[in-house]
Amino acid sequence: MAETSKSFEASMERLETIVRQLEQGNAPLEESLKLFEKGTKLAFSCYQTLEKAEQKITELSKLEEDSQKANR
Repeated sequence: MAETSKSFEASMERLETIVRQLEQGNAPLEESLKLFEKGTKLAFSCYQTLEKAEQKITELSKLEEDSQKANR
């Protein structure tokens, strides 16, 4: 399964693992670069997922607000 198609929660868990690995500083440079690249991609994917969720919430809130105004 490609990392971008994982659930948000699974992506966040993997990102947290990568951050811990990088913070430890035990990985060789080449591995650290690969981890950093994976982490960057995961962070961007999570950001996009959150942006979509925010847009959906905004849309639903507006629909609810419009519905309440129409019922007054």
